[in-house]
Amino acid sequence: MKLYIAEKPSLGRAIAAALPKPHNKKDGYIELGNGDCVTWCIGHLLEQAEPDDYDQAYKKWQLQHLPIVPQQWQLKAKSKTRKQLTTVKKLIKQASHIVHAGDPDREGQLLVDEVISQVTLPESKKHSIERLLISDLNLPAVKKALTQLRSNSEFIPLSVSALARSRADWLFGMNLTRAYTLAGQKGGYKGVLSVGRVQTPVLGLVVARDKEINEFVSKPFYEVEAHMLTHEQHGFTLKWQPSEACKPYQDSEGRVLSRALADNVVSRVSGQDGVITKVERSEKKEQVALPYNLSALQIDAAKRFGLAAKVVLDTCQNLYEKHTLITYPRSDNRYLPNDHFNQAQDIICSIVANGVFTNEQLSTVNTSKKVRCFNDAKVAAHHAIVPTNKKTNAQLTTTERQVYELICRQYVMQFMPAYRYHQTDVEAQVAGGRFTTKAKEEIEQGYKVLLPKKADKEEQILPMLSVGEQVLCESAKRIDKNTTPPAHFTDATLLAAMTAISRHVKDKDIRKVLRETDGLGTEATRASIIELLFKRGFLTRNGKSITATEAGVALINALPETLSTPDLTAHWEMALAKIAEKQLKYTDFMSPLVSQLSDLIEQAKTCDSRQFAHIKSQVKSKFKGARRKSVRPRSKKASA
Repeated sequence: MKLYIAEKPSLGRAIAAALPKPHNKKDGYIELGNGDCVTWCIGHLLEQAEPDDYDQAYKKWQLQHLPIVPQQWQLKAKSKTRKQLTTVKKLIKQASHIVHAGDPDREGQLLVDEVISQVTLPESKKHSIERLLISDLNLPAVKKALTQLRSNSEFIPLSVSALARSRADWLFGMNLTRAYTLAGQKGGYKGVLSVGRVQTPVLGLVVARDKEINEFVSKPFYEVEAHMLTHEQHGFTLKWQPSEACKPYQDSEGRVLSRALADNVVSRVSGQDGVITKVERSEKKEQVALPYNLSALQIDAAKRFGLAAKVVLDTCQNLYEKHTLITYPRSDNRYLPNDHFNQAQDIICSIVANGVFTNEQLSTVNTSKKVRCFNDAKVAAHHAIVPTNKKTNAQLTTTERQVYELICRQYVMQFMPAYRYHQTDVEAQVAGGRFTTKAKEEIEQGYKVLLPKKADKEEQILPMLSVGEQVLCESAKRIDKNTTPPAHFTDATLLAAMTAISRHVKDKDIRKVLRETDGLGTEATRASIIELLFKRGFLTRNGKSITATEAGVALINALPETLSTPDLTAHWEMALAKIAEKQLKYTDFMSPLVSQLSDLIEQAKTCDSRQFAHIKSQVKSKFKGARRKSVRPRSKKASA
């Protein structure tokens, strides 16, 4: 009997639909017409054991126990899915051949591998396990994937990388959460102070932004605008560009801080003749952004509809599993494989049939021309999130419709012309000063016809100008402005910061690593990390703004910089990538990490606990009754 092990029931049903009938639905699996079976996990069926599973003494949180480092790592069955785990293990023992059908990512690989590892199998059976990679649950796509099975042994390094990440996160999360919770209790704080490799630097971002806003002092700065006239009395406006000599009067961003300097420029150029020194007119093209990965979709959905990251992810899961209208959603990739190009026309026909756009709106779509998003070299385990060719009469919820239409729009725009415009750059010299402007004139809207209209600033229409032409500065005026603080984070901007975290790092080498590893967290975990910080009472919302609570600020202030900045994540991700590529051994990653953990525990023991005094926990009810003897997270994920 051949056994297919899917990550979720929906994927299991999709696989079974492409295999021989009739089907006999059993409890936790489907028996196929040829005697083979399809079963499934329900997410992770196993989880890391709790500290007190290793030793009952660890039930009570005490500093002398730390760090807790398992000598022999243990997994245990999740209570809610214990029955399904028993079913899957029984089928594995009975199977003559196994097909691993976890989701096409690091966690999906580990999730099924760890269940298989719970059963003692002959080496020959282990080596014969095959890997099925599916990113589209529609029948034709699943049938095609079934013809492209690979050896599961190819993906063992990916699984080891995920295992290393899981154990390292457990070590840091469990130990440091205990250490700082005990420090907080010493200062009078009654809640859990969870610490994690990813969640804590995200909290650090928000705390740093709030501090910058609170300490911000607005400063005035000045610009000069000159209204010019040609001999034909055509008017236009230029902006003064300070020279090198003005640098002592400018801030680090080049803004002029001296009112007297701006006034001097106004008096010097008003009524004076000038000369045009540069006129450049060029055609520009603005290409559409690539199809979505999950973070890009979450950012756009937050900007457009105010949807929280977790809502977008959950909606995508429904569109993928329940409606099969989109491809695998937890993707970090924005490219498509070349063979996907042949499906473009069918997908666009389905988009029209599903009422997203009309044929008239898509009149400039050209699916015969292969565009830049189709690139095998850029596609790894999974590809961009795009619509499937499924036609549906299903009633989508408002949120499902909004997210589906965003994905459809981004896909369709790939096949539309670029946005084209003329840009004219003009410079003039007036009384020794340099004045410039840029003007944009639209040629073709291209893909932007499908985008919501923005209230753009009105572009000035320049007269025909030529180099050497004499002009008159009819008048000039000083423009008074004030520096403004950065905005508080929102769902969209916090996600963007996590994705482009390298911008928030000073060290060049670390910045490079974070750019290459695509930021803090993964596509699948960013939404849950943000939500966890809210549940822990470290973040709060005020309208769209996200700010840190007193507890969040106190925790970051108590932590060493190593834990509150993304540097640690950069080092880990670099090492985990090397494990996946067989360039680093598991032990070479874990050994120094345990040593570093011991140092961090010592720092926690000596941190200033007084800053936690008088701060009330905002999540009291979640830990009620746990304070007399110990305070512990509800699950291993509490300190991820």
